[in-house]
Amino acid sequence: MAVAWVFPGQGSQKGGMAEGVLSLPGARQRFALASERLGRDLLAICSADAVGDGLMNLHDTRNTQPALFVVESLLVDALHAQGRQPALVAGHSLGELVALYAAGVFDAETGLALMQRRGELMATAGGGAMTAVIGFDARQLEDLVAATEGVVIANDNSAAQVVLSGTPEAVEAVTGALRCKRAIPLAVSGAFHSPFMEEPAALFAKELESVPFAEASVPVLSNTDPTPERVGDRLKARLIQQMTSGVRWRETMARLPMEGIRAAVEIGPGNVLSGLIKRGCPDLETAQVSTAADVGL
Repeated sequence: MAVAWVFPGQGSQKGGMAEGVLSLPGARQRFALASERLGRDLLAICSADAVGDGLMNLHDTRNTQPALFVVESLLVDALHAQGRQPALVAGHSLGELVALYAAGVFDAETGLALMQRRGELMATAGGGAMTAVIGFDARQLEDLVAATEGVVIANDNSAAQVVLSGTPEAVEAVTGALRCKRAIPLAVSGAFHSPFMEEPAALFAKELESVPFAEASVPVLSNTDPTPERVGDRLKARLIQQMTSGVRWRETMARLPMEGIRAAVEIGPGNVLSGLIKRGCPDLETAQVSTAADVGL
């Protein structure tokens, strides 16, 4: 059976998520490496009882991004050690970097460095807002976004769920006029995946210039272009565009059965992507791997 590995992004983090992977080989060493790079104890930040303030808060994007990378990359290593390989990989937002790691495009230390820098840059672009919209009329939403300056559809997650990104005033104007089941403001510090990320994206692109991207061992579906790709330079170009472009997850899910995929395994905390896949591609089987126990270790 052809299997895809999919990796969740920001929003899937939760206190205590590190506990389930600490028994995996190299886990404490990778958390120590991440902590050394960050200058703060990432394992403590991930602990169940450490809510923290400021830079010790797991939901600060500067911590969220490296924390998710460490947890998800450890699970990838454990699966690889068992000889498991997917037919293709995809990641939602920051999960794309884990997908690239899983496909052998760069090593764990490089991935961690990129994730740290990405989180730092995105944290500097404050002042924006993001809101998830569920159960809406697509035509009305498109018309409202087109008529409202300062807001875009950042995440096209499914036919029934999108995320708006932009200035707080513009996002509120659209959600206030839109007929929908629910509009849920997200706890983020900026207007991610929108043109408001142009400056951080430019700095991240400069950071990527000197980072070699190897050919992927399996095809990668990128957020900006959900078609299979293996060439390292093309994957890098797609990643550069990702911070200012929307996450095309609905199209990514639709691509899975087109590529012969019969099951999708969500690797990381939670089951957000599995839920979206179940609703968007009901013929696909889904499974979650979030702890050492799920790997069988």
